Amino acid sequence: MNKKLITILTIAFTICLLAVAGCTDTSSGTCPAPAAGPVILQPSPVSINATPVQYKEVNGVRLAYWEFGSSGEPILLIEGFGGTAANATPLKDSWNQTFLSILSSKYHVYAYDHRGMGYSSDNNVTHTIPLYADDAAGLIKALGYDSMHVYGASMGSSTAQQLVIDHPERVRKLILDSNTYDARIPECKNLLAVLKADAYDPNQTAGVRNEAQANLAWNGSWDGLSGIHKDVMLVVGTSDVLTPDPVSVRMAGQINGSWLVRFKGLPHVGSHYAPVQYGENALYFLGMNESPLGNQ
Repeated sequence: MNKKLITILTIAFTICLLAVAGCTDTSSGTCPAPAAGPVILQPSPVSINATPVQYKEVNGVRLAYWEFGSSGEPILLIEGFGGTAANATPLKDSWNQTFLSILSSKYHVYAYDHRGMGYSSDNNVTHTIPLYADDAAGLIKALGYDSMHVYGASMGSSTAQQLVIDHPERVRKLILDSNTYDARIPECKNLLAVLKADAYDPNQTAGVRNEAQANLAWNGSWDGLSGIHKDVMLVVGTSDVLTPDPVSVRMAGQINGSWLVRFKGLPHVGSHYAPVQYGENALYFLGMNESPLGNQ
C-alpha cells in the first residue's frame, strides 16, 4: 500500500467522527472505524474585535496581525481573496472565531492582513502572488521565528503554495484549504469570472483590485508541487464551486505523501460553516507524528 493511500485512509478515521461533514474518502467506498483518541472539547470562541491589532514592518509595508493563544508551536494563517482578519460581518471575516479558538487551544496562532488590505499598508510595488509569499516569509522572520506551520485558505492557499516553493525553510507543516494551482484552469471558471470582474472594477477597493490582478497574472504552482517535501494536507468541500474538489484531488496526486480531506456538502472555505470539524481536523493533522516508526 503506497504512502498516499495510507495517509488518506488515516485521515478518513478522523473524518468519520465529523457528522456534519460526513466521510468522503477517495480511496475506498467505505469508511473504516475511527481509531480511539481523546475527545476534543470546543473552547469558548475568541473575539477578533477584542484582540489588539499589532504591526510588523515587512518588505517596505506595515503588515497588521493578530495573535491568539500563548503556548504551543506557531501557526500562520494566510487569508483569502478580498479577506480581512477583522470585519463587522462574521461571514466576511477571513477566519471564523470558533475555528480560531480551537486552533489557539493547542497552537500559537497568527493571522494577518495582506498588504493593501484591512489594517495593512501598501506601497507602489506591483502585487503578485510571489510578493504575497515573500511577505508571509518576511512576517514569520519579523515575528521572531525561523519557521511556522502554515494554513492558507483560497487565495491564501495559492500564497502558501508559493511560500513553500520559494521559502521552504520557513514552513513546517502545511494545510491548503479550498485550492487551485492556477485560476485559469477550466474547473475554476467561476473563480476566474470573479477575478476578472473585480480586477478593474472602480467600485472595488484598490486592495481587492490588486489581489485580483495578482491572481490573474500568477503562473501557477503546478510545476512546483512535486518538489514540495513537507507534510501537507489539502482540505476542500465537495460543494465548492470556486475551487472544485477535483482540483484538490489532482493536486494531492502531485504532492508526495500528502493528505486529502473532502468535506461532504460544504462550500468554499468550509471553516465558516463547520468550524468545529475544520478546527479538529487541523489539530489532528498538526499533531500527527509522520516520522518512520523507527524514529519515533
